[in-house]
Amino acid sequence: MKKIIAVVLIVCLALGFSACSKNAETDENKGSSVNEAEPAANETLLVAAAASLKICFEDELIPMFEEKYPNIKVDATYDSSGKLQTQIEEGADVDVFMSAAMKQMNALDEQELMVKESIVKLLENKVVLIVPKDSDKGITAFEEILKAETVAVGDPDSVPAGQYAKEIFENLGLWDDVSAKSSLGTNVTEVLNWISEGSADAGVVYSTDAASNKNVVIAAEAPEKSVSPVIYPVGIVKSSTKKDSSKLLIEFLKSNEALSVFEKYGFTSLK
Repeated sequence: MKKIIAVVLIVCLALGFSACSKNAETDENKGSSVNEAEPAANETLLVAAAASLKICFEDELIPMFEEKYPNIKVDATYDSSGKLQTQIEEGADVDVFMSAAMKQMNALDEQELMVKESIVKLLENKVVLIVPKDSDKGITAFEEILKAETVAVGDPDSVPAGQYAKEIFENLGLWDDVSAKSSLGTNVTEVLNWISEGSADAGVVYSTDAASNKNVVIAAEAPEKSVSPVIYPVGIVKSSTKKDSSKLLIEFLKSNEALSVFEKYGFTSLK
């Protein structure tokens, strides 16, 4: 009889210990998932990105992300970083912002319109001088830009590529003469198209843009120390109601898988 009671007690103790262990494991698992992003089903992310990102986003990165997260759809709009900044300031429904310069991201962050801890310096690009592929102007350097009758640059007030162009030509002492013969594009894609169509003799874009168009050639890269680093930051807009999905997108863009795609299109990874 005593042996039977002892066996029963041992079994009860074992079962109790097992139940406690399972409860502890469950609690631990619950705790470990608190900071993990858990997007709602069938959610649409709204992304505002610099125009120079359109091809790699649309052709590869967005499809890759949507395949990985079938319940999240990404709708992206592309324009100059300055225009996108203004839209966010005016309350546009945007979840994730990726600009072609720190200036616009910093401005939004200073106004507390971005989630500060989400901002990541992700990529770097190069500024180049391009000409139509059949150009006969003999332009082979930024210093020779005045050989062009018409010059295309982004509007320095809103287009990062235009800001970089102005910085380069100011450092070369040429900006006043260049601006007198310049057409100002609303974004870098417009500048690229003008050169491609032959509407301008030379223009300033990013190396990634030049590589995407067979009708232009790179005449020169920006002279050393003539321009600030061309940094592409990405971050979550504070008013976003889809921060978990936004975190997943940024983590994806930081992944080796995504960075290899950016590098294929000519960007340099900063991660």
